[in-house]
This record gives sequence, C-alpha cells and structure tokens, in this order.
Amino acid sequence: QVQLVESGGGLVQPGGSLRLSCAASGIIFSLNDMGWYRQAPGKTRVLVAGISVGGVADYADSVKGRFTISRDNAKNTVYLQMNSLRPEDTAVYYCKSVRRRVGALAVYYWGPGTQVTVAS
Repeated sequence: QVQLVESGGGLVQPGGSLRLSCAASGIIFSLNDMGWYRQAPGKTRVLVAGISVGGVADYADSVKGRFTISRDNAKNTVYLQMNSLRPEDTAVYYCKSVRRRVGALAVYYWGPGTQVTVAS
C-alpha cells in the first residue's frame, strides 16, 4: 500500500533545467524525512538532497547552488528543481522516505526511479 512514484525525468541539454516530483501514498508524509538520491551506471547510489520533517534541507557538494529540494505536505509530494544541468548529472534519480522513531527502527521506502539524461 506504500508507494513513492517519481516523475519529471527526461532528456535535457547541458545548462537546462528539470523539475522532478515524488508523490507519496500510504505513509504519513508530514512525519517523514524525504530525500533524492541518484545512481549513474557503474556507480553507487548517493544522496543528492534531503529535507527533514522540519523543512531543513541539505545537499551534496556537487549540486549546491544548482538544485533545490522542497516539499508540499498538503500534496504529499517532494520536488527537486534542477538548474544548470551538467552531463555528470546523468543518472537514475530515486525518491526515499524515512520515518524516524525514538528507540525504534527507522522505516524507509524507495521509489522505482526516473531517468535523467543531460546531453547535447
């Protein structure tokens, strides 16, 4: 019953922009930290940006100043605005939710991913 569904990926030229969306269902969205990760071919999955329940955002050094993460609790959706895209941003982008519990195991879910390709 839990679903995280990414959308908005595609092909874009260097210097262009894309906006990714992740729609969540089956979780109490406002009680989950949310994050965007990416995985390029032959590489490990890494954190791109995260946003806490309290709205505090953090970013990988490689995307600081170019990407912005935001959330809309009324829509159960987290976004990733990507500007000034570079070929090295090419990857499958994944959405992740984390419900943190004091004195208990954290519960997390992953979306299936959406492809972003930056090429001329």
